[in-house]
Amino acid sequence: MSYTSIAVLCSLILLLGMIIAFETGRRIGIRWLAEEQAANGLLDGAVFGLLGLLLAFTFNGAASRFEHRKDLVIQEANVIGTAYLRLDLLPIEAQPELRSLFRQYLDARLDIYRELDNPAAFDTPLARVNALQAQTWTMAVKACQSSGSVPATTLLLTAINEMIDIAALNTATMRFMHPPIVIFVMLFIFALLSSALAGYLMAGARKRHWAHAIGFAVMTALTVYVILDIEYPRNGLIRVDAVDQVLVSVRKSMD
Repeated sequence: MSYTSIAVLCSLILLLGMIIAFETGRRIGIRWLAEEQAANGLLDGAVFGLLGLLLAFTFNGAASRFEHRKDLVIQEANVIGTAYLRLDLLPIEAQPELRSLFRQYLDARLDIYRELDNPAAFDTPLARVNALQAQTWTMAVKACQSSGSVPATTLLLTAINEMIDIAALNTATMRFMHPPIVIFVMLFIFALLSSALAGYLMAGARKRHWAHAIGFAVMTALTVYVILDIEYPRNGLIRVDAVDQVLVSVRKSMD
């Protein structure tokens, strides 16, 4: 099952659960004397407010991480491009093999981004990237030592080191920088509880207000879905794939 399907399924389950919770709360309210609900208004408001805060902070965190992930891809493209240009500091005879390694490395990095939503196939390009990093570093060190050029040693090796570091940071950010699962569990629990309280508060009405109940459930479930989708931008419908064109442009400039 794809990540998009899981996110949609979770949102639909939340939507259905909120509607059931609303009706359950209404029935409890009717049985437990709905006319006494005013005394609990402050507590009910606190629960709704807490749900709103939790949604707002979770959404804001997901949106911030979404932008951060795009920035990291752009930074990686700039670092790789800089390191590639600094190969000009090496002797001519040492450049062709290193340039070939850079092209292979960038192809492997693009493969990693394409396979982030496929954990079963992710290890292969990751192992290839690690091997190319080691090979590029070893060859660059030897080329710098043989050239005896201080600018080449300082500038090129620094750029390659930054290239390796940001690759590790970018991959780890895409894979592991997410809120703890307990945050999403709390979000679901408070959404269900708020829906139940909404039904309880409306127990005094003569008829059910399904438009209000369904509207509240749909808006909450849709917000949760967007949060889940933004949180995993390599898997869902809201994606950062467009920014990969920066890496593709750098790769084309190497041909």
